Amino acid sequence: MTFAWPWMFLLLPLPWLVWKLLPPAAPGAALRLPQRVALADTATGIRASRWRIGVACAAWLLLVGAAARPQQPAPPQAMHHTGRAMMLAVDCSGSMAIEDMRFDAGAVSRFAAVKAIAARFVAQRSGDDVGLVLFGTHAYLLTPMTFDVDTVAKQLDGAAIGLAGRETAIGDAIVLAVKHLAALPARARVLVLLTDGVNTAGNVMPLEAAKLAEAAGVRIYTIGVGSDARVIGVFGLQMAAPDNELDVDVLTHIASETGGRFFRAADADQLAAAYQTIDALEPLAEGKSLLRPDHEWYPWPLGLALLLGCTLLPWRSLFARRSVRA
Repeated sequence: MTFAWPWMFLLLPLPWLVWKLLPPAAPGAALRLPQRVALADTATGIRASRWRIGVACAAWLLLVGAAARPQQPAPPQAMHHTGRAMMLAVDCSGSMAIEDMRFDAGAVSRFAAVKAIAARFVAQRSGDDVGLVLFGTHAYLLTPMTFDVDTVAKQLDGAAIGLAGRETAIGDAIVLAVKHLAALPARARVLVLLTDGVNTAGNVMPLEAAKLAEAAGVRIYTIGVGSDARVIGVFGLQMAAPDNELDVDVLTHIASETGGRFFRAADADQLAAAYQTIDALEPLAEGKSLLRPDHEWYPWPLGLALLLGCTLLPWRSLFARRSVRA
């Protein structure tokens, strides 16, 4: 049995210090009752006071012991890992709400298709160190790098359009992802960037961010999301669909600069195919390590402290009041 925070035992003398350091009650500050009350026997009162002090000291000792987090190491468990870190950077700008993606025989928004297929992709990354960045007007780290892929999938499922703003800061998203990938030990570092537009916000231009990623050894796979359908305008001229300005040249350059690849995902099938290709390009490098989880025992002393604290409550007076009202 060990304690995660043994320094919490320094709080043991705190009640005694409070009792010694607080000033005594002012003279004459006696409790005046509206009628005479027969006081209990003095000896009985002293015994009751000592009993309550003993119970309070035991409860405080148990409470401090629970705060110190007693732990017992569990048997080691083998954990499979790949030795690879992968960050997902997902565009949640306003244009991702356009419903031009086909998914399960129906039309859904770009963001809904990305979330559904990305969740499947993340669920298959067991053993990878996975993180999640959302970007719009600003870029935010939603989930730090973790082996818990289920948590990453849940965080992605709870994301919403406009959560990071309505514009698109591709360069800032790359810089933020590279910052957290580069902090890890030297291993295969991968960034999967999904967007449907051009860089319209942020402090760093995408091509400058790509150079930073290349210097940090981060490979970027870019996926351009959104339908590539064209509409017929005046005099039979073909024009791009509204809000479908995808900067293919920049996304392609980012991928090639860092040793990755650009994918065009005009529908959900192409998006799923892009994930499958990335999975094939980034093969799993099987490895094992030992994980020794700790079994927490703090609920037991905490529960006993609460039970002892309940014995100090004035139960008799409470029941007496109820009987008088009845």
